[in-house]
Amino acid sequence: MALDWLALSEEEWTAVRLSLKVASVAMICSLPFGIFIAYVLARGRFWGKSLLNGLVHLPLILPPVVTGFLLLVSFGRRGPIGAFLYDWFGISFSFRWTGAALACAIMGFPLMVRSIRLSIEAIDRKLEEAAGTLGASPAWVFVSVTLPLALPGIIAGMILSFAKAMGEFGATITFVSNIPGETQTLSAAIYSFTQVPGGDAGAMRLTLVAVAISFGALLASEALAQMIGRRGRQP
Repeated sequence: MALDWLALSEEEWTAVRLSLKVASVAMICSLPFGIFIAYVLARGRFWGKSLLNGLVHLPLILPPVVTGFLLLVSFGRRGPIGAFLYDWFGISFSFRWTGAALACAIMGFPLMVRSIRLSIEAIDRKLEEAAGTLGASPAWVFVSVTLPLALPGIIAGMILSFAKAMGEFGATITFVSNIPGETQTLSAAIYSFTQVPGGDAGAMRLTLVAVAISFGALLASEALAQMIGRRGRQP
């Protein structure tokens, strides 16, 4: 049949599943840090704030290959952090899917932080101050007032981070290489198909899958934002 070429092979399904796994882990694990850093940048007043903001957004400016090389030097088996984690805890990132998740988390982190930070900055501080005057501790004000009001920005940040992780290539392939079944994500698999004769069909199949997943994530984000908005308008 004419549409038989759309059927994914087992190797292609493996790349799709691995990409979803890596992107999901990267997004979930970076979320607590993203919320914390975003809150610090939005509400904090301290020396070095501009430096912290620059470091957070550095992966957006650096070539992805540079970020991947820095990860390899730091978290590789012989790197200072990587050697410590492996010798004491048996944790290894280089040439593992966990390393791909780490690279994707770092590349998507600036987008997550920026979205959450803008959402927190848009919150009327009088609402937080009112909760404080009623006896709520700063931690409870953050949990009960700030987080719910910043939820649309948090969701947007999560979607942006996930989408960035799904499309990440340069930092990932530099840090963990392109090992089928272990570190070969969608982007790496598409690249591999373009390097072999007759691989255009496989590259097109995976490209369509990537477009469908990214578009589905954006639709889900929009639906959640609208649902939260309707609930917020209810008396």
